[in-house]
Amino acid sequence: MAIKRRIDPAEGSRAFSRWIEAAASGTEALPRPVLAMAVRYTLEELATRAEGNSVEVRVPPFGVTQCIPGPRHTRGTPPNVIELPAELWLALAAGTLAWDAALATGRVTASGLRADLSDELPLV
Repeated sequence: MAIKRRIDPAEGSRAFSRWIEAAASGTEALPRPVLAMAVRYTLEELATRAEGNSVEVRVPPFGVTQCIPGPRHTRGTPPNVIELPAELWLALAAGTLAWDAALATGRVTASGLRADLSDELPLV
């Protein structure tokens, strides 16, 4: 069952490309709406490529998605949760940061046996 996209893929891809360019050049932070669109687009991409409901990925305050095949979670707090800040998530999605390096920063909360995105990233 394919996920329902809320972000237009062309617009989302442009926002993500703008973030990649800004991160590479070290320029000022992007406007919040562009950052939000880039995060939401990449979360949708992850959910499309790793369709499932066993892991919840949270990037507050911009978005959340469920992914990775496995047991379906239906009530309460999911047993497999990953939470991280937007800039770190986008760096992982872009491939400029590896999963192990992200965990080493201490800014990623990953709980549960399936809370590992190393096989799914980068998205580009």
